[in-house]
Amino acid sequence: MISSSALSGIILLFLDRYNFFLEISSTKILFFISGLITSTIIGTILTFPVGNYLLKPLNELIIGTRQVSKGNFSIKVNELKMNHEIGELIKSFNIMAKELSNIEMFRKDFINNFSHEFKTPIVSIRGFAKQLKKPSLTEEKQSEYIDIIIRESERLSNMSSNILLLTTLENQEIIRDKTLFALDEQIRNCILLLQMEWEKKSIDFQVNLESIHYYNNEEMLSHMWLNLIGNAIKFSPNGGKVTVKAYNDYENIKVEISDEGIGISDEAKLHLFDMFYQEDSAHALEGNGLGLSLVKRIVDLSEGKIYVESSLGEGTNIIVELPR
Repeated sequence: MISSSALSGIILLFLDRYNFFLEISSTKILFFISGLITSTIIGTILTFPVGNYLLKPLNELIIGTRQVSKGNFSIKVNELKMNHEIGELIKSFNIMAKELSNIEMFRKDFINNFSHEFKTPIVSIRGFAKQLKKPSLTEEKQSEYIDIIIRESERLSNMSSNILLLTTLENQEIIRDKTLFALDEQIRNCILLLQMEWEKKSIDFQVNLESIHYYNNEEMLSHMWLNLIGNAIKFSPNGGKVTVKAYNDYENIKVEISDEGIGISDEAKLHLFDMFYQEDSAHALEGNGLGLSLVKRIVDLSEGKIYVESSLGEGTNIIVELPR
């Protein structure tokens, strides 16, 4: 039997130990709560700069994306100074928006120029057709007006053909229907096809063509030579000289077409291959500004290069370089 005094001692010891345990647990709980509060405060403080650094650019990117979807391509998101994934994403977005803006500007310019170029000959055809209905018109005037209508109709036809061909080539990344053909004979045939035009201006042709066999789309290249030789004839004075040379140059084939015409200004050279661009803004010379765009696209598809050497009043030399 345990005495009452011994039992009292055990109970007192137990209570002392229990109070000690409670004091330790309370301290731990207080430490835990204090740490939790401190972490929350520090986390909240750090959230502002981190959120400002990461979330703000993402929000701007979301806003920019919505603007682009509405057709606003002038939008630009502020780029981050440090390089990381979000920074690269924003940089790519700005490049995309700029490219879309350029495409939209090109589309608007194309529509405006296309409308203008088509409207001019149509108005001319309609006007002279109305004149032909006048009973008092002389036979000489009738013949003159009919020639104008025919010329403007051909201009419309050529423009339509060039646009269709250029559109086809713009959407094409590889050349199909390649064959091996005599490039020198092809150029000679193109000169003969334009005979009526150069004979009308009494132009002297000097032709020096090496025997060259070339593997490419024959019909496509024919369009290129007709445009380049046609330009040389068009911009040459009466009684002028046009020189056409073709030769092998190491790993490349070079074709040079030179004239003694009006030449090209330095400013015009910068836009020479742009669609509908014409240095002659008054349209005193026939053309629609599509021929050289077509030439450039054919050269690019053929993985070649084209060079223009020209000064105002000193003629023009076009050099086409094609890889063998």
